[in-house]
Amino acid sequence: QVQLVESGGGLVQAGGSLRLSCAASGGTFSSLGMGWFRQAPGKDREFVAGLNWIGNVIQYADSVKGRFTISRDNAKNTMYLQMNSLEPEDTAIYYCAADLRGLALGAAVSYAYWGQGTQVTVSS
Repeated sequence: QVQLVESGGGLVQAGGSLRLSCAASGGTFSSLGMGWFRQAPGKDREFVAGLNWIGNVIQYADSVKGRFTISRDNAKNTMYLQMNSLEPEDTAIYYCAADLRGLALGAAVSYAYWGQGTQVTVSS
């Protein structure tokens, strides 16, 4: 059983930055594929970024390319999402997720474990 806890969300003005963290426990973090998803009010959950177990395969949603950076520190069992140049459209609850196969896929069904989410609000 893998437990995931997100942190780092908050309120920021447009153009600002935030760094989200996802701390994992209860599994072998270095073998997990990890992903970030987000869900805005009234919208479906959408893929943001994914990173495979070794960190050499990375995917981003087109909407965040060039602004967000996903990374992981296997020694700390933690994944990060550095978010720069934030826009009001980035406002959502951000979730981290773990893929037991170690992949970095964009489909939510690929991920077996999910955190509770952290709220990110970007004001205009």
